Amino acid sequence: MRLKTAFPSIIAAVAIAVVSTGASAQQTKTLFTGRTTVKLSSTFTGALSSLNVSVGRVFPTEVEDGAATFPVTGGAIDLDTAAGNILHSGGLTLKAGTTKVALQSYIIDTTGKPVITGLVVVNGKLIGRYPLFDIKLPAGFSLPLHLNENRLALKGVGLTLDPWAASALNGVFGLTGSNAIPADGTFPIGTAQVVAYGAGW
Repeated sequence: MRLKTAFPSIIAAVAIAVVSTGASAQQTKTLFTGRTTVKLSSTFTGALSSLNVSVGRVFPTEVEDGAATFPVTGGAIDLDTAAGNILHSGGLTLKAGTTKVALQSYIIDTTGKPVITGLVVVNGKLIGRYPLFDIKLPAGFSLPLHLNENRLALKGVGLTLDPWAASALNGVFGLTGSNAIPADGTFPIGTAQVVAYGAGW
């Protein structure tokens, strides 16, 4: 079949698909700015202090009064299902002795198991993108999500250290026995508030 003959049929098929998805397609919002603020858990900061691990920031993250704020740079989310990605700039650094780990460029990923992934950099070497923090949705969370004047806000999001991240940090910093960070997914990192601005397309 020649392209000239097939093209109208392709357009018709795409149009039917768009119409059949109806409202769900219209509920996907493109995100373009905002911020996620994490109130760091005293368990997390206390454990790092006891291990002589200092916490720093990757620009443009701000850390003040026990809270870290990460700018939202983009992403998209389906309001009906809450499936999506929310991209951030900045990150946190963990340093002990001559070892420095940067966890940065976070993505809140809710397309499957809710998790925050990030780029892992060890002593200046980029290792890759890995799961860092597991997400626990707040009590009373319900769908669909709603934007108020293009603003999406979600409070009380619990964050725990992902087992992969815990095992990796234990290995990098040589933490063993009673000093090791629990790698069972229960170690609390903090509570997050996400504020993002979006529009339909």
